[in-house]
Amino acid sequence: MKISVVIPNYNGRRLLEKNLPAVIRACQNWRNEGWEVIVVDDASTDDSVEFLKENYPQVKIVKHLENQRFAAACNSGVRTARGGIVVLLNNDVSPEVNFLEPLIKHFEDPKVFAVGCKEREVIKGKVIYSGRSGAKFERGFLVHWRAADQNKKDTFWATGGSMAVDRKKWLEIGGMDILFKPAYWEDIDLSWRARKKGWKIIFEPNSIVNHHHETTNISVFGRQQMKIFAYKNQFLFVWKNGDWRMLGSHVLWLPYHFFKALFSKNWEFYKGFWLALKQLPEVIKSRK
Repeated sequence: MKISVVIPNYNGRRLLEKNLPAVIRACQNWRNEGWEVIVVDDASTDDSVEFLKENYPQVKIVKHLENQRFAAACNSGVRTARGGIVVLLNNDVSPEVNFLEPLIKHFEDPKVFAVGCKEREVIKGKVIYSGRSGAKFERGFLVHWRAADQNKKDTFWATGGSMAVDRKKWLEIGGMDILFKPAYWEDIDLSWRARKKGWKIIFEPNSIVNHHHETTNISVFGRQQMKIFAYKNQFLFVWKNGDWRMLGSHVLWLPYHFFKALFSKNWEFYKGFWLALKQLPEVIKSRK
């Protein structure tokens, strides 16, 4: 089976130079039918495209004329892909050379929608692993966390920065929802919708990637604004995906959350709620 590696990019020339060689080596190491690497350039203003053309002519480039953010870039890459399995990697991710084999093997099961990678990061000299997650609906919101054990196969969602997906199934459910732009929660929403179709979300601890977390979004918007967007999308997720029981719980708990945010002077929470309200017509459309 041919695979396609899709890398969203915005002003990431330095990150591509740093991490793309590892992607190419991993693809070359994969002893199977074929592969391709696609970089979706989301209207970069640096020389990302020129760098790729000069140094990686084998890489297919998809160019956005306007900046559309992460979900739209992923969707463009998957639509362009020719592989039955698409591996999504952030441009700040460098995979281990043998990460593909255990990842792709799961798709022998026709019920598998996505498989997440085990992410390795060194923070203050300490190696931290992540990628496997847990979550529950609590006090009117979906609350999620990094699972303590990063060696089990089950996970609540597959993270958009390093996962493999069944392309046909992705297209069937419409890919990532741009409702959540600029970023955060779109991969949780994607996995949620896949589960509702009866498909499986799996975590593969033997598929290791090095995630350096040099996020484009923070460099563009700043940490405070991204925190506001995270709150916005937390609201949007419930409003879009919640059944009547979840929505009822959400409404009942809102006064508690508003008073809590007021007491702690968490103004970002209020700003996120206001931004979410402005997107309410889009939420209604997405629910349909």
